[in-house]
This record gives sequence, structure tokens and C-alpha cells, in this order.
Amino acid sequence: MHHNLAMKIEERYTYKDYITWNDNHYWELIDGIAYQMAPPKRKHQDISFELSRQIGNYLVGKTCKAYASPFGVRLPLENELDEYIKDAVLPDIVIVCDEKKLDDAGCRGAPDLIVEILSPSTSKRDMEDKRDLYERAGVKEYWIIDPYHNTVQVYILRENKTYGKSKVYAQNDKIKVSIFPDLEIAMETIFNF
Repeated sequence: MHHNLAMKIEERYTYKDYITWNDNHYWELIDGIAYQMAPPKRKHQDISFELSRQIGNYLVGKTCKAYASPFGVRLPLENELDEYIKDAVLPDIVIVCDEKKLDDAGCRGAPDLIVEILSPSTSKRDMEDKRDLYERAGVKEYWIIDPYHNTVQVYILRENKTYGKSKVYAQNDKIKVSIFPDLEIAMETIFNF
């Protein structure tokens, strides 16, 4: 793949192309368009680590698995073969409760929960393109963490398979994780207020 470190390559690709890229960069495919991922800032990593730690501790002894980036998620259209998949992403945190979706390459199919932590270069993509992609794929719960405003926007998949309006959490709130009966995350622990 030839590119000039552009953040977005307009040519269309599939997962078959994606797995051949060996340029020491992380990439995502959304509708066949390649996006290069920028290295995360320290605050991004602090949030990711703390939230992963809390989720991981909760999941000890349970069947669901949590993964932190880079962890590949392939979102096929119905029974689409891997080589034709046009959506391959590396969310910041992923929870998968159906072990049949897990393989050596990561997760094939919709995880139960995805967390994306915004950065200046990914905000629009995370808030619009990925929101639409995750809704279409059937991700049950989608969190968008804004480390600049210390907020978390949570989308829950409804019975009609759409997210509808998100709920926004701020500084002193606690987030009830909808996919589990008894997991609650205190906002101050995520942002270290």
C-alpha cells in the first residue's frame, strides 16, 4: 500500500487488503475506506487503562471477555467472507460475551459493548461514522468518551435495532452498564477528578 501518511485513503479496500498492510501503523476500515490511527495521548491511555481495569476486575470468573486496543473487530454484512469485509476497526475497549465470535484475529461480528475515546483526529469518525456502523452491526452498547470535556455519551441498542438518543454522563455521575445486571462505573474514577 502506497500512501503519504494521509489520515484517510479514499480508495476502497477490503479485509483481504487490510491484513497485508505491514507499515508499522494501525489502520481501520470503515465502508472500505482506510483510516490511519494516530498514536494516543497520555490522558487517553490513562482513561483506557482505568476503565479496562474496572471492567476486567468485574469480569473475573464470568464468561464475557474484555479487550483493549489494539484488538481487531471485523463487522461482516450477514455471512460475508472475511476477505470481502469492508469494516474492520480497532476500538479502544471491547466486551464480547459470545465466545463463538472470537478467533485468533480478534472478533468477527458485533461485540456486546464498544468504547471509543475521542481524539482530535477521530472525533467526527467516532461520533458519526462508527456510531452508524456499530448500530447497523448490532453492538448493544456504545460509549464515546470525551477526555477534553470529561463526559461519556452512551448509546443503547433498542428493540427496533436503533440507538435513538444517547445519554450523556458528566463529572459526578455513575454509569450503569446495561449489558450487566450489577456493573456501575463512577465517572470520577475514569477521569481521576
